[in-house]
Amino acid sequence: MIWETVRLALRSVRRNVLRSFLTLLGIVIGVAAVIAMITIGSGTTEKVKTDISKLGSNLLVVRAARPDRSGSTSFTARQLDDKDVAGLAKGLDDAKAVSAAAQKTVRVVYGAENVAADVTGTDTEYFTARDWGVAEGRLFTESEVRSGTNVCVIGETVRQQFFGAGDPDGQSIRVNRMSCKVIGVLQTKGFSGFGQDQDNTVIMPLAAYQRRIAGDRDIDTIYVAARDGVATARVQENIETIMRETRRIAPDGEDNFSVRDMTQIADAMASATTTMTGMLGAVAGVSLLVGGIGIMNIMLVSVTERTREIGIRLAIGAHEKHILIQFLVEATVLSLFGGLIGIAFGLGLAAAASYSLSIPFAPSLAVVLLAVGFSALIGMVFGFFPALRGARLDPIDALRHE
Repeated sequence: MIWETVRLALRSVRRNVLRSFLTLLGIVIGVAAVIAMITIGSGTTEKVKTDISKLGSNLLVVRAARPDRSGSTSFTARQLDDKDVAGLAKGLDDAKAVSAAAQKTVRVVYGAENVAADVTGTDTEYFTARDWGVAEGRLFTESEVRSGTNVCVIGETVRQQFFGAGDPDGQSIRVNRMSCKVIGVLQTKGFSGFGQDQDNTVIMPLAAYQRRIAGDRDIDTIYVAARDGVATARVQENIETIMRETRRIAPDGEDNFSVRDMTQIADAMASATTTMTGMLGAVAGVSLLVGGIGIMNIMLVSVTERTREIGIRLAIGAHEKHILIQFLVEATVLSLFGGLIGIAFGLGLAAAASYSLSIPFAPSLAVVLLAVGFSALIGMVFGFFPALRGARLDPIDALRHE
């Protein structure tokens, strides 16, 4: 019975190909828009999480707080120093790395080539905290950090600018006015979630940086990497306690430092992109309703055109439920076709957008199945009234219909 009804529905669709295509076009556009938007949004969320994770795993960033320009802050500004670093290194049991760093953008020169790069002075713990190793050569050692030796490791962007695919090991570059021996090339990290090229960098021992580049002993940032399995929120609380003790801040005093949890930032950004994806998906879903109204209209036309056929079937013994099921199946098949075509079209659009925007292609099976089910539901819901109208036709009036 059901297969015969499906066959009749398919025959009706084939009989009016152009009209059927125009009817299901609304469903195609709606499903394609929803699939494309959600897939692109999921890819964007994945990219945000990946980019933030490139900054380091379980990373917390400590910086000196700056007074508000409005004058509402009550603390006295104070730069980070060696005492802050020593206090955190000694007091944090849940940290696998505590690293001091200072950074400045300067001109780096090699031969006739030059580039403006981020130059960072730091220690060996920096590479553990940032989860960053070398692709070629080596990192500087503790003795080189203590003595402030003029050695450095460079990012892939700097290597490509100066040496192409060649080996820079042992070559000397000029960083500002300082000659620095290249001992390694860092692993590629690409762009961060904030649009910064992390490979356009030169990293050297902190003492050498302070003496030859910055001209002071200031520390811009302290990086703290929590141990695996330890909640960063707990580590952040410990950092704040230690920093307040080290800086002798009164119990009711305002912090003159800030602690940022990169995990929370990643979650917040991912949540924002997920919310935007949901909103865009909901807007795209409106076109599904438009497509459903189109199906209702065309089914009403179909019932009117086939009034005589309905009358004959009722006269020879067909029940109302048979007529109802016939038109419901026809509307569902029409909507389902539109849904399947829309899924293919939507995934194609998402793949093209992912390639052009350089974001992961992240289709969701659950979303695809939901789109199929929803398109079928649209057909049944919006096809019910026309089907009911056809099923309730009086056989005598239907047979008289011209």
